Amino acid sequence: MCPLAGRYLGAARLVAHCLVLETDRDGLILVDTGFGTRDVDGRSNLSWRLRRLAGAALDPAETALAQIEALGHAARDVRHVVVTHLDPDHAGGISDFPHATVHVHAREHAAAMARATRIERERYVPAHWAHGPTWAVYTEDGDTWRGLPAVTRLRGVAADVGLLPMHGHTRGHSAVIARHGERWLVHAGDAYFHRSAVADPPGRVPLALRSFERLVELDGPARRASVGALRQLRLSYPDVALFCAHDTQEFAALASVSSPRA
Repeated sequence: MCPLAGRYLGAARLVAHCLVLETDRDGLILVDTGFGTRDVDGRSNLSWRLRRLAGAALDPAETALAQIEALGHAARDVRHVVVTHLDPDHAGGISDFPHATVHVHAREHAAAMARATRIERERYVPAHWAHGPTWAVYTEDGDTWRGLPAVTRLRGVAADVGLLPMHGHTRGHSAVIARHGERWLVHAGDAYFHRSAVADPPGRVPLALRSFERLVELDGPARRASVGALRQLRLSYPDVALFCAHDTQEFAALASVSSPRA
């Protein structure tokens, strides 16, 4: 993707970072889906404004479905989809995996179904879940992970995968945690857009990304608090590999690391 004016303001290229976790008991678990095949072929009716803001290439070969099939798997092998939130570049491919249970924070699910505000009517696309997926929704109930409110057990999932609420970008935005050998992966979604935001001390985020963050956030103070919590998490726990959805350098660094089974 290339956000509007991003090439001129220090954010010429972004990824839509998804993870596929190969597990012994749960089949494939997909963390975020990116844009889906319905987006690529026009069936989801993405708005012109959204497409222009994101600058998405919408290449069929880059969909999660195409890449999973290239690894020798089928859509049916994806038994669980865990989403940070339900924006199109994170959940547009839900319908490509109709047999999967979709795990999401309850506030996010409620916001996507209600679409109560202008920005929520723009960002949530009903065509992405028109097939009627099986939803598993969660709220914090006293569970914690590394001192933060969390949902550490997902229904029907034996692997160590959970939700770490990091609201602000949307009402129910969450990071997704997953054990990766001796480390924990923390997919922070859109809690931040550039690695400088969680550096110590915080660095300068490119102007285009700072502007884009403010444009699409629902609750600025909550999002900034989430960034602070993630920065502290990164500093306090050396076994945590923290990354966001769209930073190309974070993506490249993680992709270079070997991937044991979950």
